[in-house]
Amino acid sequence: MKQIPLRPLLAALSLSVCVGAAAENPAPSTGLLGFTEEGSVTQRALEQRFDAQLSANEMRDWLKRLSAEPNQVGSPHDKANAEFMLSLFKQWGWDARIETFDVLYPTPKHVAVELVAPTTFKAMLHEPPVAGDATSALSGALPPYNVYGADGDVTAELVYVNYGMPDDYKELARHGVDVKGKIVIVRYGAGWRGLKPELAYEHGAVGCLIYSDPRDDGYFAGDPYPKGGWRPQEGVQRGSVAKMQLYPGDPTTPGYGSTPGAKHLALKDAKTLLKIPVLPISYADATPLLQALGGPVAPESWRGALPMTYHIGAGPAKVHLVVESDWSLKPVYDVIATIKGAQEPDRWIVRGNHHDGWVFGAWDPLSGMIAELGEAKAIGALVKSGWKPRRTIVYTSWDGEEPGLLGSTEWAETHAKELQKKAVMYLNSDTNARGFLQAEGSHSLQHLVNRAAADVTDPEKGVSVLERRRAQMRVAGAAPHAKPEMKEDAKIAAEGGDVPIGALGSGSDYSAFLEHLGIASVNLGFGGEDDDDGIYHSRYDSFDHFDRFGDPGFKYEVALAQVAGRMVMRMADADLLPMRFGDFSATLDHYVAQLHKVADEEREKAENQHKLLDAHDYELVSDPTRPVAPPERLSDVPKINFAPLDAAAKNLKASAEAFQAAYAARAGDGFSMPARQSARINELMGRMEQALTDADGLPGREWFKHMIYAPGLLTGYGVKTVPGVREALEARNWQQADEYAAITARTLDGYRADLDKLTALLQQDKR
Repeated sequence: MKQIPLRPLLAALSLSVCVGAAAENPAPSTGLLGFTEEGSVTQRALEQRFDAQLSANEMRDWLKRLSAEPNQVGSPHDKANAEFMLSLFKQWGWDARIETFDVLYPTPKHVAVELVAPTTFKAMLHEPPVAGDATSALSGALPPYNVYGADGDVTAELVYVNYGMPDDYKELARHGVDVKGKIVIVRYGAGWRGLKPELAYEHGAVGCLIYSDPRDDGYFAGDPYPKGGWRPQEGVQRGSVAKMQLYPGDPTTPGYGSTPGAKHLALKDAKTLLKIPVLPISYADATPLLQALGGPVAPESWRGALPMTYHIGAGPAKVHLVVESDWSLKPVYDVIATIKGAQEPDRWIVRGNHHDGWVFGAWDPLSGMIAELGEAKAIGALVKSGWKPRRTIVYTSWDGEEPGLLGSTEWAETHAKELQKKAVMYLNSDTNARGFLQAEGSHSLQHLVNRAAADVTDPEKGVSVLERRRAQMRVAGAAPHAKPEMKEDAKIAAEGGDVPIGALGSGSDYSAFLEHLGIASVNLGFGGEDDDDGIYHSRYDSFDHFDRFGDPGFKYEVALAQVAGRMVMRMADADLLPMRFGDFSATLDHYVAQLHKVADEEREKAENQHKLLDAHDYELVSDPTRPVAPPERLSDVPKINFAPLDAAAKNLKASAEAFQAAYAARAGDGFSMPARQSARINELMGRMEQALTDADGLPGREWFKHMIYAPGLLTGYGVKTVPGVREALEARNWQQADEYAAITARTLDGYRADLDKLTALLQQDKR
């Protein structure tokens, strides 16, 4: 998963705010949510012992070993890493095993890109070694490619389509350029890579090339590697282009695990495979292709940082593109390690990070994996010293995340019934580096994240990582062009309460747990002061790069282990699960308000367009040298029936307040209640997130069953909240918007009913 970059100026500003924030906000209560006062003291002492076991040097050594050879799915080192981690878990006292799945994972047999007119050029399609990087010359890496693109051998004129997003095709049409029968070249950025070839195919293109422009992550951003951390001219971003917004995991086993012997769909029936060939290329290889283009000069916003004039085409550049792949099944190796709970063994706290990379994968994903290993060693030491967690702890190391969340999805689908019965939280990490704590997830876990972050000291600034994150949000909200939601978050952060966590879309291994099974989930990682964006998914994501530009000293590896470890142990040991459903209710209010705003914006957009068309003013804004027909008239926006959704959110707020009062009262009497009663409360709390799912799923993509969080159909990784309604509004499908407003309201009413049951249980036999 790619971290959001935050540049050094922001970091410098945040330090000045951070000192003030730390001074004006009171110290957090010593009591921990879900614990008695005495239990809180015991828990904090346990966490201090946990911290003492963490070693930055040890994590550095693990990273060097794990990233020492190419580590993609199917490579010898990928399997060796799984076996090495298995041996560590067993050495530390965990009950550990490897679960293997046979997945469709195509690998390139032959790829080629050639300019055949008006001049000739053959793309290198290779990343050469760089000075000072010990692994960059090693053999065993696959050539740069985009997994799950189609095979093909096509020759056609070339068209430049900027980032290849929907608005770019509208701009292309304004210039009178059509991509039908053409090969498109687009640059990385502004949207998920898989949407680029899919949209090209929908517009009639026969092939797609995706290149990294230096404006986005090369010399325009900073010195290229090895002098600096940014993408060198031969660097290539690999990546999956499967339509994961339909379903992640093995494209040929949708909804069920690809266990050995499982039935696989024929390739023609796999809905997430693309229909045209696609390849990623470097800006060194892209430059001659772009230079050969004629046609209109590209709009200013389409121009990158290459020393040339950007043209759109089509032609006279003509390109020959070849992709030939091995479409066989290959094994992935998930490492699963367990410490059984002493009192509630059938309630699981699941922690995960993946271990496969596109090449060496030091930053993505092994920087997060070594923090998890540090946690596992420390927890194992605590168990050996006599500590027994109340609930079962499950630590996982997934394989096959990079192609499409393969290992985690297949494991979750295989164990779906057991997970829905037992798992109460899934905690994920992926990349990690120097900077600010980033957290997204289920908002019932927002307070747990905040309190864990409040108890961990930033290794460079000397304040808690929570206060540093609070400062960053305040600075971001004060920026001249800050979005309204950033300003709102900054206001909340300045008031000293919990800082909001983000919502989860897709892009890492939490997806199957949250969006398919309805298990409360969180994704954690530090970043923003590293220079890793330029080597994302390339050969140069290496140990040497990370050691210099990712997290020198590995201090933030320890910090991630401290935050994640606290969350795991608090969920494992609390008398009552540390979840606050009022935080979800408050966040839902914002989401519902946003839906009203989207509807109002669509209505205003239609009214403005109608005025423009009625006055024929479109002629004044079209290109006089390329007159075009007026755009299709937007439909009028009817009154959307938000009433059921508004009422559901309002009623939930009242129920959440009643629950919180009952929970606080129980905490006040030390959670004094029969064991069967507390066990029943914890069981229901652990399943609350499942009440936010609908068995029929989202329209056109039934795998995604969560009615509040989902990746967007046109955003890829990016989240859409209340997606059934919001995406219908954005697609101007008014009937579907009404339908899913009612479906989502019914889902929320069911969630509220379960919350009322919890409140009644808390109040039962109150002393």
